Amino acid sequence: MATCDDVARLALALPETTEGERRGGRSWSVAGETFAWERPFSKADVKRFGDDPVPPGPIVALVCEDQGEKEAVLAQGRPGFFDIPHFSGYDAYLVALREVSEQDLAEALQDGWAAKAPRRLLPR
Repeated sequence: MATCDDVARLALALPETTEGERRGGRSWSVAGETFAWERPFSKADVKRFGDDPVPPGPIVALVCEDQGEKEAVLAQGRPGFFDIPHFSGYDAYLVALREVSEQDLAEALQDGWAAKAPRRLLPR
């Protein structure tokens, strides 16, 4: 079980990452580009789950390179990784921190960071 403090620790270990605030929650950016942020569910989000169980919070959103990467990440079926209709067509997915392993979270954060980092920061 991960926490937002774990997200902060892992994200801030990535080069030139800063922590900020986005809509009242924590966010993490590289070179001014946000790659991860706390993403609580709105009332509309909860309603869209209908009779399905709502993933437990806290929830973090992570950007990805494109829709192909998003589909590949979600197709792996790793615990805690999911999508909601609000994110349809958006290059990002959600992670339920209570369900994700620290290793999977660290890898997802690295991928999100790489999607937004300037080329000069990327490994060659």
